[in-house]
Amino acid sequence: MIPRLARIFDEPFADSSQIPTLLMAELARRDVTVTLSGDGGDEVFGGYQRYRWVPKLAHWLARIPAGSRAVVARALLRVPPSVWDGLVAPLPASVRPRIPSTKVAKLSRIATLDSPEAMYRRLAAHWDDPSALVIGGTDDEHDNGDAWDGDEIVHRMMALDTTTFLPDDILVKVDRTTMSVSLEGRIPFLDHRLIELVAALPESMKIRNGESKWLLRRVLERHVPDKLVSGPKSGFGVPLGEWLRGPLRPWADDLLSPAVLQRQGYLRAEPVTRMWDEHRSGRRDWEYHLWDVLMFQSWLEAWDVA
Repeated sequence: MIPRLARIFDEPFADSSQIPTLLMAELARRDVTVTLSGDGGDEVFGGYQRYRWVPKLAHWLARIPAGSRAVVARALLRVPPSVWDGLVAPLPASVRPRIPSTKVAKLSRIATLDSPEAMYRRLAAHWDDPSALVIGGTDDEHDNGDAWDGDEIVHRMMALDTTTFLPDDILVKVDRTTMSVSLEGRIPFLDHRLIELVAALPESMKIRNGESKWLLRRVLERHVPDKLVSGPKSGFGVPLGEWLRGPLRPWADDLLSPAVLQRQGYLRAEPVTRMWDEHRSGRRDWEYHLWDVLMFQSWLEAWDVA
């Protein structure tokens, strides 16, 4: 499946949930020709974890001196991913965090930042500095630069996700995967009348007492069993890190060759080579950074652009 992705998407597309989404589309197409998708529910009703945690972290981290935060961030990154995963393994499944090493890495990336808007931007991207990877690369700012105050942090994040992440990633993923198997995917949460209604509601109707999608859950409770509503949010994560160290390693070795990267002249070989070495050895987990590069390289190869 993975070698097919470049031609299915027709562009460098590196959201790894593309893999289970394509599998699900192929499975559904065996029986139906039209499906309904729940995409848009997170952006409209406040489902992403960052909507709950960014305001809290910004408030908490502001009380800690910047120097101390930097020391802690560096210390967190020195611990191998396997150690973090092992520490939480004995915990009951009901309270055990999913992919703890990834969550620790995210915390270390934002620990030195001072504003919620900076934290959001850091969490919304894999590479902190585009120019560190892309030769001549720059960051495209989507906001007007105004400071976010405490009453609008969540709505600002939701608005940015709705106008960037949703159309440029989520909807592209659903459209390309379903169309590749002649399946139509429809997105009822993006009915403009529903969006206009929910956008006018206060934040407390979306996130209340730490519960995301509060209003949507109350509606669903009328129609489906509670166990389908109250369970923890679970994304379409796949064990990329393990695959890249195992069955995908030869494929990745070829695409991440320093000689190939230097000859192409698009990406800087040095950071890619360093991350690949650290990832293969298990010292760090760079699965998402490397997947970005691999999907770009796979696209170049598939379309003979290199």
